Amino acid sequence: MAVTINCDMGESFGLYRIGDDAGIMPFIHIANVACGFHASDFNHMRETVRLAKSHGVKVGAHPSLPDLQGFGRREMKIGREEMANCLIYQIGALLGFLKAEGMELNHIKPHGSLYGMAARQEEIAHAVCDAADVFQVPILGMTGTLHETIYPARGHRFVAEFYADLDYRPDGSLIVTREHEAKDPALMAARCVRAITEGKGTATDGSDIPVRCETICIHSDTPNAPDIARAVSAAVAPFTA
Repeated sequence: MAVTINCDMGESFGLYRIGDDAGIMPFIHIANVACGFHASDFNHMRETVRLAKSHGVKVGAHPSLPDLQGFGRREMKIGREEMANCLIYQIGALLGFLKAEGMELNHIKPHGSLYGMAARQEEIAHAVCDAADVFQVPILGMTGTLHETIYPARGHRFVAEFYADLDYRPDGSLIVTREHEAKDPALMAARCVRAITEGKGTATDGSDIPVRCETICIHSDTPNAPDIARAVSAAVAPFTA
């Protein structure tokens, strides 16, 4: 299977601009488009879908906890049915814009703290699957977590992500900050190649951790995201054909 590069994007809101989506789009294969609950709005959702279409980039939903103030990077206590309804609502909104542009929904990738909650909490992982049951598309997630066990057990295709611009703890978990710092593009690209060829990542203490890399994630709100996307795209080109 060819490796893809994905990006969390479309995260501007009203007059507030976050990320250089136009600068990143030429270097990715799939876009995870914010659905209005942690970022974005109806205008930015359609604008991002149109931008992706113009570059031949497939679009997936990037739904979140209902936390616009915290950018979806704060955990919430929420039950399975309410969480599933929250996801169906957001994904359905994006699906409307995709249909308007003659595109199909490619995948689902939960955002931020929701992604982490689904990795550790069975009820939330099942809520993600409850929503995915409606739309019948693959779900992006992280190896070594409930994503990898519950999603396939529920009949959904699991696509393993490797993060180009986030650090990993020695136990293999992600370090997710409220605001992302700029990263060395060449170092990030080298890490991605190693993840693909060796199945290994480097933790913050320098130790090796096992990883799977079917798709590489870049965040549009990382300050130098276009530079990272460009470097990663060039480095992993032999694996994306």
